Amino acid sequence: MREFLWDLDGTLLDTYPAMVKAFQRAVTELEGTITAEATYQLMRQQSVGYAERTVAKQYGWDWHELRAGYQRFEPQLQQHPAAFDGAQAVLERVVAVGGHNYLMTHRNEQAQVYLQEAGLAQYFTDAVTAAQPFPRKPDPDPAALNYLLDKHQVDRHQAVMVGDRNLDIDAGHNAGIAGYLFDIDRLIHVTSAPEVQVTNLNELLPLVR
Repeated sequence: MREFLWDLDGTLLDTYPAMVKAFQRAVTELEGTITAEATYQLMRQQSVGYAERTVAKQYGWDWHELRAGYQRFEPQLQQHPAAFDGAQAVLERVVAVGGHNYLMTHRNEQAQVYLQEAGLAQYFTDAVTAAQPFPRKPDPDPAALNYLLDKHQVDRHQAVMVGDRNLDIDAGHNAGIAGYLFDIDRLIHVTSAPEVQVTNLNELLPLVR
């Protein structure tokens, strides 16, 4: 594989610590309580949106209020997230073999800032962020991935979606490409049939060619 489409949060950058703290603050603000472990598991195994809806339902809240709090706190707490071990090496290898890296994230344009701060931005050819009105992963219509694949005339037989959750792999499969699951802590109950599953991004290096 040499055409890599990357998720950002929890795949390239370790943004979860700040995300968990922001969620806890939002819950506390609404006079609820949740542990960091429970928050992390909801986010990792499903999504932030799932966590918002699940916790709001438990308390009888409007989940939009919980989301508003989370979205207010998260940018304040998310300071210079670090790249995971192996992220730069794999991105660099993709470029070295004549391939391309593309970003597919639901985060806003701040994603580009985080990549720049982590020293990874120069390895990317293009990106889809929340600034573009595409359906969220894993919508059955993978419009965002298709946009990148079609725009750059990517050979789908050489393309892979890399992410840390089942929804990333499902999104790749919906777009007719492979999916590599990065499950650093083996927390995911895998239902998405990824072609490759790793706990360290360096394990992907032999697959880049």
